[in-house]
Amino acid sequence: MTPSLEPGEALSGRLADVDARIAAAAVAAGRDPAELTRIVVTKFHPAALVEELYALGVRDMGENRQQEFSAKVDEVGPLAGLRWHFIGQAQTNKARAIRAAASVVHSVDRARIADALHAAAADDGSILDVLLQVNLTDDAGRGGTAAGDLEALAAHVAGLATLRVRGIMAVAPLDVPPARAFESLPALSATVRHVVPDASWISAGMTADFAEAIAAGATHLRIGSAITGPRPERG
Repeated sequence: MTPSLEPGEALSGRLADVDARIAAAAVAAGRDPAELTRIVVTKFHPAALVEELYALGVRDMGENRQQEFSAKVDEVGPLAGLRWHFIGQAQTNKARAIRAAASVVHSVDRARIADALHAAAADDGSILDVLLQVNLTDDAGRGGTAAGDLEALAAHVAGLATLRVRGIMAVAPLDVPPARAFESLPALSATVRHVVPDASWISAGMTADFAEAIAAGATHLRIGSAITGPRPERG
């Protein structure tokens, strides 16, 4: 196992601090902190960090680059209750590798990637949880389906037997205040639930804006450096 880069107390302290801030934001929004899932994003960090986080009770880990994701999942191996979330932009030619490693895919934003993930299903009858990524801007070049296309995408994915639509995912644009960017989340969630009534997950909120996401109804938060510390420099 790769040795830790810092004392475990520092990691546990950051984790406790973020969890306290999440709980405070939930209470301020009139919500129960227990209904929120905190996903720790371990991008660029070694597999040893995943193992340390697991020992601290973390059960939801996130990655956004397929090659690193697959390698890290293989290195960590099976751990009881550990859920791996793929949160990066998915490519059809990497769908098989993503599906083999992921418990949840947050970034289904077009029918083609949904079809590719479905086609990559094993013969064991397993179902992959997916979220439909929505673009919160007018910039079509950003990841995510347009809001106006969301219902049709939900209907398409819901028709794929090996995928289970859990809800939506969104990223706040940098040039818009997070609270305003997240204002549309409840309506977008309702659009999907019109097709899949129990698709109640809303994956939104990162280190800098999770409080605003919680206030807007987020159920899954993707937190990286506030917990993991600075990402290691890459050569």
